[in-house]
Amino acid sequence: MNDTKDKQPGLCPAQWHGPQMDFSAAMSYGDYLALDSILNAQRPLSPAHDEMLFIVQHQASELWMKLMLHELHAVRAALREGVLASACKMLARVARIMDQMVHAWDVLATMTPPEYTALRPYLGASSGFQSCQYREIEFILGNKNAAMLAVHASAPARHARLEAELRAPSLYDEAVRLLAREGLAVAPQRLHGVASGPTAADASVQAAWLEVYGNTERHWALYELAEKLVDLETAMRFWRFRHVTTVERIIGFKPGTGGTAGASYLRKMLDTVLFPELFGLRTQL
Repeated sequence: MNDTKDKQPGLCPAQWHGPQMDFSAAMSYGDYLALDSILNAQRPLSPAHDEMLFIVQHQASELWMKLMLHELHAVRAALREGVLASACKMLARVARIMDQMVHAWDVLATMTPPEYTALRPYLGASSGFQSCQYREIEFILGNKNAAMLAVHASAPARHARLEAELRAPSLYDEAVRLLAREGLAVAPQRLHGVASGPTAADASVQAAWLEVYGNTERHWALYELAEKLVDLETAMRFWRFRHVTTVERIIGFKPGTGGTAGASYLRKMLDTVLFPELFGLRTQL
């Protein structure tokens, strides 16, 4: 009988079975995850019971966004290198992360207007509008707006990170360049230069994607990439919709704490299109 499967490296035979209890000289679960730092990062400023929910909701979202950026930067690199299998796998993961963030609004929606009103004065001018990570996600996906850099002028490292992303090819730019490298006709002006604003629809790009969709056997990898991009944009749209409906449920149409128009501003964001050709071609198929 072979019992070596239960052995753990560095443990004597008497410790092979059962949980380790002494961590005076070993790394524990809490050590590995830096739980002391994470679980002590919630510092409510008000006496309101519901502020803990508000803080945890937003901190958890920022952690998910950190993972999204980790994946999206890797997706862009994979597209640049033409490694489509890895790119598609990571895009699928990002879409599932967005699903988690969509459902997180269900928890925040348990907060009623009077409960939010009790803590709102303590928020000052802080607002999710100021999230550097969210802005970087928008930029890397092609929804760029140079004016948003001003929000981070007082934080040089954040400002520099966003400015670099503003000037870099978006993830979708790399997908379009890949189309050209695969022999599909894309207008030269679309391939050169980097836009500092939202992605604009291009007829040659739509024609290239139409060719992909029209001959999926020949272009299966590109077809799969296109559908993964559509999945991601769909998840982003769900997130934006859930965001605005939660805000309307809790504060109605009051201005946002950061000076935006609140729900009215968020409703305008519902019209954002990240990958215009991939949705535009549906009518022609």
